[in-house]
Amino acid sequence: MRLLILGGSAFLGRAVAARALAAGHEVTVFNRGRTAPDVPGVQVVRGDRESGEDLGRLAGHGPWDAIVDTSGYVPRVVGDAVRALADSAATYVFMSTINVFPDWPTSPVTDASPVHDCSPDAGPDDGDYGTLKAGCERVVARDFPGRALSLRLGLLLGPHEDIGRLPALLLRMADAGTTRSLRTLAPGDPSSPVNPIDVRDIADFVLTAVDQGLTGGYLVAGTPSNASTHGELLEACVEATGSAAELEWVASDFLETQDVEAWSELPIWIPPGDVPWETDTSRTEAAGLRCRPLRETVRDTWAWMAADGGAVRRSYQPRRPHGLSAEKERALLAAWDARG
Repeated sequence: MRLLILGGSAFLGRAVAARALAAGHEVTVFNRGRTAPDVPGVQVVRGDRESGEDLGRLAGHGPWDAIVDTSGYVPRVVGDAVRALADSAATYVFMSTINVFPDWPTSPVTDASPVHDCSPDAGPDDGDYGTLKAGCERVVARDFPGRALSLRLGLLLGPHEDIGRLPALLLRMADAGTTRSLRTLAPGDPSSPVNPIDVRDIADFVLTAVDQGLTGGYLVAGTPSNASTHGELLEACVEATGSAAELEWVASDFLETQDVEAWSELPIWIPPGDVPWETDTSRTEAAGLRCRPLRETVRDTWAWMAADGGAVRRSYQPRRPHGLSAEKERALLAAWDARG
C-alpha cells in the first residue's frame, strides 16, 4: 500500500509509519519537522496543515491508498485537509479518541454510544478536546463520504511515548534508592483493573483496517485478553527497571483528601467511581485488533528509554508534566503514616 500520514514523527504517527514500513508499505509523512526526527525510510514532505498552499503541494505527491491523520484536533482545520486531499486517496483514517463519548469515563461505552455534539466546521474555541474530536469525525465523514474511518482510541502506552504517563512511572521506579526513597507510593488498590493499549497494536490495526476497507467508527482500546491490574503494572515497572522499590499501597479514599491529581501526578491511577477500562471492543476485535501483554509494553518502553546508555532517559521531555516530586511523595507517605 501507499500511505500518507499527517504527522508521522512522534508517538502514534511514528508507530504507524514504522509498522507500515516493516510490513513493506510505502509511507509518506507530512509535517513541519519540529517535533521529532522522522522514521528512517519514509518519504518526507514538509509543510503546515493550516496552509492551503502546503496542502495543495502535498496533494501533488499522491495518490495514496489511505491517509492516516494523527495530528487533527480542530474540525475546521481537519476539514481543510480533507477537502484538499479528497481526490488523492481511497480512504481517510482519522485517529480520534474515546473522549468523543460524553458518558466516558463514568459509564461503560461501546461503538454505539452517543458522541458529543459538535459542528463539523467548529473552530478551536468551540469545545474541549473530546468535543472537538467528535466534530473532526463529522467533517471527515461529511467531506470524504463513504470512505472515512474514525478510530476512537483508549489510553495509549508504548515506546516513544511523548505524553509522559508510563515513562513517569518507570523513572520513579528506576530512581528508587538513589535520588528517591526505596519506599514508593502506589495509589489505590493493587487489584483494580487497568487496560491500556500498546501504540504498536493500534498501528497494526490501522493497516488491517485499511486492507479490509473498513469505514465508520471503531473503539480501539485494550481488550479483555490484555486486561491487567494496577499491581501488575507497577510490578512490571519495578521488574523492567531492575529496581529495588518497595511499593506502599495507599488507599484511594485517603488520596482523594490530599492535594494530588489523578492521571498526571499519579499516572494511570483511577479514582473510585470512574470506569475507563469498561469498553466493548468486540466489534474491533472481530475486525482484527490484537493486543500484546501489558508487561511487554512496559519492558519495551524502558528498553527505549535506556537505549544508548540512557540517552532518552536523560533528555526526556514529555508533552505535559507527569509524576510526583520526591518531596511531595515523602509528604504523602508521612501523612499516610500519621493517619488516625
